[in-house]
Amino acid sequence: MKNKTNGLFIKVILVLIVSAVLWGVAFFQKKNEEEYYTEADFKRVNKIDAHCHIFHNRPQFMEQAQEDNFRILTICGGAELDEQMEIAVSLQKEFPGRLAFLSGFSMEGWEDDNWSQKTIAHLEETFRKGAIGLKVWKNIGMVEKDKEGNFIMIDDPKFDPVFSYLEEKGIPLCGHLGEPRNCWLPIEEMTVNNDKQYFKEHPEFHMYLHTEYPSYEEQIAARDRMLEKHPKLKFMGAHLASLEWSVDLLAEHFDRFPNATVDLAERVCHLMVQAQENPQKVRDFIIKYQDRILYGTDRGDYGGLEENEIKPKAHDAWMTDWKFFTTDKKMTTWEVNGEFRGLKLPKKVIDKIYYINAEKLFPQFKKL
Repeated sequence: MKNKTNGLFIKVILVLIVSAVLWGVAFFQKKNEEEYYTEADFKRVNKIDAHCHIFHNRPQFMEQAQEDNFRILTICGGAELDEQMEIAVSLQKEFPGRLAFLSGFSMEGWEDDNWSQKTIAHLEETFRKGAIGLKVWKNIGMVEKDKEGNFIMIDDPKFDPVFSYLEEKGIPLCGHLGEPRNCWLPIEEMTVNNDKQYFKEHPEFHMYLHTEYPSYEEQIAARDRMLEKHPKLKFMGAHLASLEWSVDLLAEHFDRFPNATVDLAERVCHLMVQAQENPQKVRDFIIKYQDRILYGTDRGDYGGLEENEIKPKAHDAWMTDWKFFTTDKKMTTWEVNGEFRGLKLPKKVIDKIYYINAEKLFPQFKKL
């Protein structure tokens, strides 16, 4: 009788252990599902692409954005600024709640004493038309020269009234200043294939060929001096603030400038390269600075694609990035030589990168 009782007791214990194990597996599986997105979640998750360029009044790019659940920040500038803003306003009406835009300014009349005041007046007009921020481009530091033939750098005192105005009004500044470090290397030494392609096609911006231009270090130093002068400026460093090649330097940048953020536009591949060597380091960096990084691609409608090409190319680019950030699968892309694994970032980090940080920097997005 005693043996039967002991046997029954052991069976009960075994059943309880198995039940506990099964419950534990189910619990942790459910917890894992709650903490991470999958590829299948892509379209249902709210997203913002905070760095695009729509230069043609065609609907295809915005149609794909709507289908893939993206809101878009299109960045206007250059000689066609007014036309680009008109296109943005038109697309806002066609796709309500999906589009916002940044403005720019001209360097024309730089030598005039009242250039700063005229520029501020121009910017105020663009903000009345709906622009939610300002973009400065790499022509400052790489193209524009003063009457003495010196390159105009972004820390020039003549810019100070403009940036002080933005500071006072709380208006964000997006800065594409300098270029990726690859720009100063020979083509064969560049780390990603899209840089190789771009600088082959645009030798005027391949600084390895133009040693008379300011160096990479000078570009970064001028940007940093500008930020030191304007500590309250809401600054978004375009293209990972031209520090794309080193998450260590990006960490130093964030620590030095508490109001600085960066967008990922056309630089995710540089994180992929670093992830080939040390994926945990890249993942830890993004998690630590999850409040300072905005998703962006540099996609849009530049006019070079046929209408039937625009949508699939946008979707494929967005999906590749989503897979890299949300899964730990092995991946390849044409930009990077060799395999790498995705970072599988937690949901809360994905949400910040993909829309919460953009809404914080550009609160107008919440009103779209």
